[in-house]
Amino acid sequence: MAAKKQDAGNTKKRKLLDTKTHESPSKSKTSNSDASKRHKPHSVAKDTKQQKPPLTGRERRLHAKELADARKKKRKRHYTLEQELARLWEKMRRHEIAKEDRAKLVTEAVQKMKGKIPEIAGSHISSRILQTCVKHCSQAERDAVFEELSPHFLNLAYNAYAVHLVKKMLDNASKKQLAGFISTLHGHVAPLLRHMVGSVVVEHAYELANAAQKQELLLELYSTELQLFKDLVSLKESRLLDVMSKLKLQKGSVLRHMTSVIQPILEKGIVDHSILHRVLLEYFSIADKSSVTDIIQQLSSPLIVRMIGTKDGAKIGTLCVKYGNAKERKKIIKGLKGHVDKTAYHQYGCMVLVCILSVVDDTKLITKVIIRELQSVLKELVLDKNGRRPLLQLLHPNSSRYFSPDDLATLSLSIPSLSLKDQSEAGSLTETTKVSLGDKESEEDMAVDEVNIDKISVDDSDLAESGKKDPIVRRQELLIKSGLADSLLDVCIESVGELLRSNFGKEILYEVATGGSEGIMRPTLDDKINSLHDAVASLAAMPKPADSQEEHVLENFHSSRTIRKLILDCPNFASTLWEKAFKGKSELWAHGHSCKIVSAFLESPDMKVQKLVEKELKPLIDRGVLKNPKLKEQANQ
Repeated sequence: MAAKKQDAGNTKKRKLLDTKTHESPSKSKTSNSDASKRHKPHSVAKDTKQQKPPLTGRERRLHAKELADARKKKRKRHYTLEQELARLWEKMRRHEIAKEDRAKLVTEAVQKMKGKIPEIAGSHISSRILQTCVKHCSQAERDAVFEELSPHFLNLAYNAYAVHLVKKMLDNASKKQLAGFISTLHGHVAPLLRHMVGSVVVEHAYELANAAQKQELLLELYSTELQLFKDLVSLKESRLLDVMSKLKLQKGSVLRHMTSVIQPILEKGIVDHSILHRVLLEYFSIADKSSVTDIIQQLSSPLIVRMIGTKDGAKIGTLCVKYGNAKERKKIIKGLKGHVDKTAYHQYGCMVLVCILSVVDDTKLITKVIIRELQSVLKELVLDKNGRRPLLQLLHPNSSRYFSPDDLATLSLSIPSLSLKDQSEAGSLTETTKVSLGDKESEEDMAVDEVNIDKISVDDSDLAESGKKDPIVRRQELLIKSGLADSLLDVCIESVGELLRSNFGKEILYEVATGGSEGIMRPTLDDKINSLHDAVASLAAMPKPADSQEEHVLENFHSSRTIRKLILDCPNFASTLWEKAFKGKSELWAHGHSCKIVSAFLESPDMKVQKLVEKELKPLIDRGVLKNPKLKEQANQ
């Protein structure tokens, strides 16, 4: 019993101890916290004594700049040099600085950079400094910079900042230096063209190169063998077909190599360069049907807008329009949306618009996208050398009077593998590209070509060179139904004097006044055409200006010839003009440029016009004021 009581007492003691130990930490915490609270004011006082006064805004900026400079010095090897050059550059690039002072600053900068130019050329600021130095330095200094950079041109061509310096060096390079640079590109043309920055350097060199150097760059893109045989090819074999024929190259090998070069470039969208456009044209000349359709499908997008700025690019654009299917043509037209006016003013781009107006059957889409944009700047287009061409194509298609032989050749381009008329040429090509009678690869190529040619049919709607729609119906829908002809007449009537005296506007006015070829605007717009005749006649009926800088329309070089042509080709206009402007006044205008206009009434093929003027003009012929048109014809014969 006693033992049990003792154990019970021990347990009670243990419990009491446990409770004390559990309570002790909390008590200690509270005691510590109280102590800290009591001592806190003293610690705050000590901290305030140790704190520094706050920096001003200017001091903070200076401190941050010092830290940034320290980091840049560690990261950039020539940071101090770049800072010195930047200070010199700020002085030398001013417009008001004297040439002698600028030359001294440039020389000092070149001396500081000597031996380190390739290392600093990739920097954003240093590259611009170097460009300024190259522009204003002496020829000796420029040659020294070129010599120092020449081993590093390939590396610099891939740099986004150094590429501008490389272009500047090429612009100022001598013929020998340019030839040396082009030789360094040997073996690297294709990789550079696949690079967004490097392609710019290749294109710039291609634009500056002569014909032989251009061919040297192109041969590398045609075939790996041509890198070895480039010395065997002369300028006479500039076309790929001729090169393959001379060197007996395998067509299949060339096609595979060109496809491996072209496809990555198109996938990356690097399509702005004329060297690529040339390669694509040559590729079209030898490629089979499936390869060509794949390329056309890839280009039938907004990409084509970026290509049509060059001569060969415009040819690619016209081929895509001619041989693309309805879906691809639609993509091309929609890709031009917002760029139609800019394209119309372009020397080569306008021919793509001409091709669209001549080939595409979807006149509603053309009206919505192209015609509406043309109508918004119609007067400017009429007076522009290139802008008038799409309008003239609708008024008088494929006229040698308005389109040069090169323009007409562009419109008549064809792809051998897709064109029926070139089947025989495609067949002869496969024979000439065969290396030997036992060459299996050439035989396979020939078999593929034969299959492709067999697949082509006259009724192939997807690859038709022109639309199914009757050309006259297409022209009527684009000119009359769209309201374009009506707008053209309004412009001609409102600005009749300006257009007559214009070198380019006179041609549009002539076509509109005659109703277009094949009378496309008649009889729908006869009333407005007659109003235009009245406007021209009223202008011609005005008296001779006494002291005016502007010549009378009957005496102006351009307008007098246009009016004469209208008299010969449009009897209605001739009658109106005679009644309003010449009747009773013919002797007054029987001299100078206007003399040819008066004679035109007698030369008119319409007998009614001749009878109308005979009574008044015959006395002038008898007196020798005018020449007899019949005697003229006899003399010419």
